[in-house]
Amino acid sequence: MKKAQSDTLGFIPQKDIVYNKLLPYADRLDDESSEILSRIKGNLGRAVQLREIWPGVLFWTRKLSTYMRLYGRKFSKEDHVLFIKLLYELVTIPRLEISMMQGLARLLINLLKKKELLSREDLELPWRPLYELHERILFSKTEHLGLNWFPNSVENVLKTLVKNCRPYFSETATQEMLDEWRPLLCPFDVTMQRAISYFELFLPTTLPPELHHKGFKLWFDELINLWVSVQNLPSWEVHLVNLFARLANDNIGYIDWDPYIPKIFTRVLRSLNLPVGTSQMMVPRYVTNAYDISHVVLWVSSLLGGPSKQTQAQLTGLFNSITSFFHPSNHGRWLMKLMKLLQRLPASVVRRLHRERYRKPSWLTPVPDTHKLTEEDITEFVQSMMQPVLLAMFSKTGSLDAAQALQNLALMRPEMVIPPVLEKTYPALETLTEPHQLTATLSCMIGVARSLVSGGQRFPEGPTHMLPLLMRALPGVDPNDFSKCMITFQFIATFVTLVPLVDCSSALQERTDLTEVEREMCSASAEFEDFVLQFMDRCFALIESSTLEQTREETETEKMTHLESLVELGLSSTFSTILTQCSLDIFKVALEKVFNFATTNIFETRVAGRMVADMCRAAAKCHPAESLKLFVPHCCNAINQIAANEEVLNEEELDKELLWNLQLLSEVTRVDGDKLIPYRSDLVQILQLTLHLKCKQGYILACNLLHHILRSTALIYPTEYCSIPGGFHQPVSDYLPIKDWGRPGDLWNLDIRWHVPSFEEISLAFYLLDLLLQPELQRLQRFSKGEQEMSRDDVLQSLTIVQHCLLGAGSLMPPLKGEPIPDLVHSMVNLDETILYTGMDYDDTRENYRDAICNVMRKLLHHILEHSEDDTKSLFSIIKIISDLLHFKGSHKHEFDSRWKSFNLVKKSMENRLFGRKQHIRALLIDRVMLQHELRKLTVEGCQYRTTHQELMKDLLRLSTSTYSQIRSRAQSVLFTALGTYNFCCRDLIPHVLEFLNPDNSRVTQQQFKGALYCLLGNHSGVCLANLHDWDCIALTWPGIVRSGLSSAMSLEKPSIVRLFDDLADKIHRQYETIGIDFSIPEECCAVAKLLMTKGNPSPAEAVPSEEQAEEGLKRQKLKNAEAVEKYKGLIGDLIDCLSNRNLPWKFEHISIGFLSLLLRDDQQLPPAAVTFFVKSLNHDSLYVRKVAISAVAGIMKQIKRPHKKVPVSPSELSKSCKFLSKIVAGDRPDNHWLQYNSSNLPQTQEEWEQCVFVEKTHWGYYCWPRKMMIYAPKEEQPTQNLSKTEMTERELIIFDHFTDPVFINQFIEFLSLEDRKGKDKFSPRRFCLFKGLFRNFGDAFLPVLQPHMERLVSDSHESKQRCVAEIISGLIRGCKHWSFSKVESLWELLCPLLRTALSNITIETYADWGTCIATACESRDPRKLHRLFEMLMESPVNGEGGSFVDACRLYVLQGGLAQQEWRVPELLHRLLQYLEPKLTQVYKNVRERIGSVLTYIFMIDVNLPFTQPTTSPRISDFTERILVKLKPLTEGDEEIQNHVIEENEVGEQDERTQAIKLLKTVLKWLIASAGRSFTTAVPEQLQLLPLLFKIAPVENDDSYDELKRDAKTCLSLMSQGLLYTDQIPMVLNVLKEIAGSSSWHARYTVLTYLQIMVFYNLFTFMSDHRAVKDVRGLVIKLLEDEQLEVREMAATTLSGFLQCNFLSMDAPMQAHFEALCKTRLPKKRKRELGSVVDTIPSADLVRRHAGVLGLSACILSSPYDVPTWMPQLLMDLSAHLNDTQPIEMTVKKTLSNFRRTHHDNWQQHKQQFTDDQLLVLTDLLVSPCYYA
Repeated sequence: MKKAQSDTLGFIPQKDIVYNKLLPYADRLDDESSEILSRIKGNLGRAVQLREIWPGVLFWTRKLSTYMRLYGRKFSKEDHVLFIKLLYELVTIPRLEISMMQGLARLLINLLKKKELLSREDLELPWRPLYELHERILFSKTEHLGLNWFPNSVENVLKTLVKNCRPYFSETATQEMLDEWRPLLCPFDVTMQRAISYFELFLPTTLPPELHHKGFKLWFDELINLWVSVQNLPSWEVHLVNLFARLANDNIGYIDWDPYIPKIFTRVLRSLNLPVGTSQMMVPRYVTNAYDISHVVLWVSSLLGGPSKQTQAQLTGLFNSITSFFHPSNHGRWLMKLMKLLQRLPASVVRRLHRERYRKPSWLTPVPDTHKLTEEDITEFVQSMMQPVLLAMFSKTGSLDAAQALQNLALMRPEMVIPPVLEKTYPALETLTEPHQLTATLSCMIGVARSLVSGGQRFPEGPTHMLPLLMRALPGVDPNDFSKCMITFQFIATFVTLVPLVDCSSALQERTDLTEVEREMCSASAEFEDFVLQFMDRCFALIESSTLEQTREETETEKMTHLESLVELGLSSTFSTILTQCSLDIFKVALEKVFNFATTNIFETRVAGRMVADMCRAAAKCHPAESLKLFVPHCCNAINQIAANEEVLNEEELDKELLWNLQLLSEVTRVDGDKLIPYRSDLVQILQLTLHLKCKQGYILACNLLHHILRSTALIYPTEYCSIPGGFHQPVSDYLPIKDWGRPGDLWNLDIRWHVPSFEEISLAFYLLDLLLQPELQRLQRFSKGEQEMSRDDVLQSLTIVQHCLLGAGSLMPPLKGEPIPDLVHSMVNLDETILYTGMDYDDTRENYRDAICNVMRKLLHHILEHSEDDTKSLFSIIKIISDLLHFKGSHKHEFDSRWKSFNLVKKSMENRLFGRKQHIRALLIDRVMLQHELRKLTVEGCQYRTTHQELMKDLLRLSTSTYSQIRSRAQSVLFTALGTYNFCCRDLIPHVLEFLNPDNSRVTQQQFKGALYCLLGNHSGVCLANLHDWDCIALTWPGIVRSGLSSAMSLEKPSIVRLFDDLADKIHRQYETIGIDFSIPEECCAVAKLLMTKGNPSPAEAVPSEEQAEEGLKRQKLKNAEAVEKYKGLIGDLIDCLSNRNLPWKFEHISIGFLSLLLRDDQQLPPAAVTFFVKSLNHDSLYVRKVAISAVAGIMKQIKRPHKKVPVSPSELSKSCKFLSKIVAGDRPDNHWLQYNSSNLPQTQEEWEQCVFVEKTHWGYYCWPRKMMIYAPKEEQPTQNLSKTEMTERELIIFDHFTDPVFINQFIEFLSLEDRKGKDKFSPRRFCLFKGLFRNFGDAFLPVLQPHMERLVSDSHESKQRCVAEIISGLIRGCKHWSFSKVESLWELLCPLLRTALSNITIETYADWGTCIATACESRDPRKLHRLFEMLMESPVNGEGGSFVDACRLYVLQGGLAQQEWRVPELLHRLLQYLEPKLTQVYKNVRERIGSVLTYIFMIDVNLPFTQPTTSPRISDFTERILVKLKPLTEGDEEIQNHVIEENEVGEQDERTQAIKLLKTVLKWLIASAGRSFTTAVPEQLQLLPLLFKIAPVENDDSYDELKRDAKTCLSLMSQGLLYTDQIPMVLNVLKEIAGSSSWHARYTVLTYLQIMVFYNLFTFMSDHRAVKDVRGLVIKLLEDEQLEVREMAATTLSGFLQCNFLSMDAPMQAHFEALCKTRLPKKRKRELGSVVDTIPSADLVRRHAGVLGLSACILSSPYDVPTWMPQLLMDLSAHLNDTQPIEMTVKKTLSNFRRTHHDNWQQHKQQFTDDQLLVLTDLLVSPCYYA
């Protein structure tokens, strides 16, 4: 097959679409594809070499992507590589317009998608151009200033592109990437996120094993250690996990993951964010930065198998611990995640199995045999998943996830998966009371259907369940329950598709070679006939109950309701599936039955009639000859008898019987065309009789009949969809159908029976057209000339006939002709349309009805519009006809789309992912071939725009601006489709649309005006005329929209018009992407394009362009670029002209300014007129305009900034003192010490300043140094500061003049210090950018004018005034980056006093703004440059002046500045800590909280990461030691710690204890603040504080506690959730043991709650350490015998939780221990004296006995949803204690009632675990005793 094809093609195709070979005209496709491909190669190559990116390159790349849709990758490997290289070069052109880049990138992704087709030897791609593209777009420096507009989708496109290029990066790429991005790895900086996400995206992981030392081995240890040592989920951890998942999946068996497995599973479990323990406090960061489930699943499934089997053990542990969360009674925001995990994991394992066992070997590294999944691995995996999946079947989120999981699990182990599902299904089919149970189980059965029916060695008894299931499902066809009905249809259809319904029972006598199961199947198959008949009875009942009731007759609803139409669809498709799969005998019985049903009753035609007719149609489709023999004569006779009477034809309301027979006839004729030929005369006679009925319903049914007859004869389609080619009609002795149960179709022997129109059928079709269509056209023609009168109803009837003829025979009519329209665009390459052969050779001798209809319709349309525009029904019909004239060739796009969708759904629900290789059932494969044929019919790529189209579009435009809104909207949607079909037609139409908006055109009505606006707006999917990415179009539409404000038809009183303008402006803003100005194509592209034209087969006919042509191309390119700039300037000029018109309403002024703001760009400065306009607009009256102007002027500042020169330096020279380290060491090293702030060595003089090397970026040098570090060159080489007016450019002068004008500045500052929305305003980054730009570009030129304003604003305490001055100051500090030393000095002289004043005036409204101000000012600045600022802020922030609030604010502002400096200011951090330590005993809560937050930042730098030096910044351990000393008084005493309350008049020192309490409150604030912010938790240090916290934390959940206790509790909750390492566990447990022995029962109780959360959040780390498990167990069992009742009960709850998540197991020794405790004898009760003291403390014996009972109770409560084998005995043991003294009796009662509550749902199943005697006892216990006893 391959060989023969490569001979005809001349090359071996990479991978073509196999379905093409099954089309009826397959033999013509090789020539067709070769021709198209050679034209693509030739024209694309030429276009690139002629440098014509638009339209040439874009036109032909679109053709290439269409070619791939139609033929797959049907080109040689050589061409494939060249296409990829060419597109790669094009995509990475630096100044390429963004929308073009996206289009080309999508095509490139498509070419690279199937990576097995090209190996690394065939193709190598460089990574750097992609990285630069990424940097330029995703981290654009100008986008935030509004100088670049990128679409939202660009990020995903770029990421997918990199993902697909990744396998082809060179072997040295990994090292180059590490060198490039390692210097960014500073964990305190935003660059960390950037670096790690680059690693995740770019690092190649598919290198072959011999290159691993150049691949992941270079970075694996470094990154995995980083991941292991981060504890608090920073946002970049997710990227690391994604990278590891991909690495594991690509290199199964080459990496030893074993040491990391417990850590991986612990973190996965934490990432699910499940609620645990009693009081749950979530750290918000854990929720937002949780892992992405799809990557987790990939990682886990890649770790399975291998020699150690450790992963499976942990996975089983994971599912055991979370199984109870899947129970349907649990619900929460975590549920979606769990369901996703459940659904994706089996799919991922199946994918891996397919790769290991069934995938064609390719160049990708295979999995080594040692690590392939063994049979035993699969069994264990399936086992571990079954319990959660069976619980999830009934989940609140629906059963879909579980059904998909079951489908995949059943592929691997049907014998383990299907029986439990069947066990749930059978009872569900019997029950009437729980419909949800039925829908859930049926949808799961549909998932496993294929595995069940095909049986196989693993599950041979599977097929025997089929018939019982089908029979029991029948009652589900129930008119009263819609969802049950639908799922039943789906269930029956799924099973029947897989199984031939043939009675094989006779084979039992004839054959002797059958197995036991086969014999069973044969005898069962005798019931098939019964099943079919019962199903039909059910359907008839359903139909009879859904006839149009009397109630609906009166309201005359034409249509079915939505639900009814769904049921109709389900019914007809299920019935047709059943008949397709029947043997002929069963079919005949069914046909007889349906015929009788249809002909003995008369149905109304709307609902019931449609359903019955559908059933009859299904029968006719399966065996047309037999069925037509019954139906056609019957219907024709009935119609003729009734219609013999003349009056009938003119009745308005027709006889029901006539309508019903007509409907029936119209449906049964939808069959194979050549079977209709025998009945042609009857059918024609009926048509002539009924097409002109007076009754609308009647003639529409007749039109349907006509439509269906034409369609059946004229189209190409498959005639049968049986599951076995040839059907089931051989005798059972030769062929046994049961062997074919569940068999997939064989793609190479599909044997499709096509219906291809024969000569006879086409003649019949044209005969009908001549007979019936011709007269109608003539009548309409005469009517439109005014020669003949016709009533509106007659016109409508004629139009309906025309429309149905067009729909029926559209495929026989050649497309519209006409001359192409010249000169819409100019191109040097050919832009012809491609014509695909779709099996129709048009007959030129016959009349072209499409042209005829077109001519008549246009005349008729003009006639109606002139004489009776209100005949909307006819106009609707004409619009529909025009749409079909333009696009209809036999199928509609929307029908095709929905069929494609449903094909994919069915494929998904029935496919076998394990074997792959298109093992679909035959019907599905045939459907796919049919879809391929339809796709070819609907492909209209690059249609030429001809005169006929132009005329029709003008008509549509006229209708789109008509008087009636419904006509407008229908015409518009047809118009939008047409605009998207024909090349460049928008350019032709835009002027016509704008004519309606032109203010000089006074004849425009308001309706026309609105219609035209809607035409510009477009619909949500199609073209938007107002915003085409092209200068020519925008230059017309934008000014047109703005000028329309002057039109007489425009009125802002009409809300609909105002809304339209809002939508238009909004859509343009949303969709606008920066349009290119530079369309150059570089040389490299041309070289590749030349190769494409000269290499490989088929070789193109087009010649390689000559030198002259290439020169011409270059000249054109230059010209085009120059023109683009001219158009750009012209458009801006136009908009500014519009704005200068005084009469323009404000709305349009705003729209226009909005458009102008979109036109700012980073590669072209704004024309001076626009600069003046925006600067003047800063003082406009309207707030909106001012806001736009502020952004725009900030952007203009960036445009006119003069570049500053940078020079490379070598870090090793700067750090003079030390040698360079060869291995990676991060953190504070001798060689980066010079970067840090050192107060003894600050640049205080001019000379020191000039000698100091300033490094502005904070991350440089922390992890490692970049290869080449760039810093600014010395002052002499930089642009001069403070230019004189003569040296300024025009744009600079405009700005300079305005900002030095005191009047302008007064007004400007006045506006800036107004409040916008009270209480909602924040520090505005836009204004900051504006001021930063001003001071950066003009030095201190504007300071003299601004200074008085700043001094005035600072002393005014209004928030808006303060905010304004804060924005100016931050802009000043950032803008003075390049000022000279003297200027900077004088600036600080001015600023320091201002800031002091500001900080002393700070208020609750403004402190956030000042914080932002200082933080913004310090961002990315060398701390040595800002030393004056830091020293000023450090001048005693907490000095009590101005009260506690001002202190807290000062600290906040200081913290903002220091946090930006990260690791570079250790000295300042030390000084601050020293200053704060004595003040930690602060009285005021707000200051305490602030200090807590500041401490977090001070210690942030003390991280415990790999390869990191101990920090020189303050360390937590030293600090904790000092604190513990001060807290001594609290730790020693035993009395309860009360919160200290301040007495107003206290004077002098308070005692140590009070001081310690105040200190503790601040320390708690620090611990709480650092829980979510730092990367690593200082566990050893926190442990020393634990005993103290346990002492304070209250037990009950009560908010009335004071702050101290609440904080202690929060703190414990957060600490218990922390991630622990193996070496820290013993330390924690020792502390807990010690506390468990303390005298306070509160502390002992809290130990248990702490333990619950800690163990669950570190489950696998604990489980991998046996000693720890033993210790925890000992601790809990010890606390079970605590003297305090609450502690004992909590211990029991904890124990039950540990048992439930399988952390501890219920083993014999534990059971024995509890049973022994239960048997403790209690002392006899003595008579008690009243009020005796003896009784209050329980005796030790009672405690021990209670402990035993609690232990047993914990075991019972630990399995709430099932009954393990040990449970019945324990329940018996417990019941013996029902009459013990309190508290034992209470415990037993509680336990039993809980047992009853949780097991009540499935009690029928649980009962079976107990013996009869036990059940008796239980029933006694559980049924409440009688009241009267």
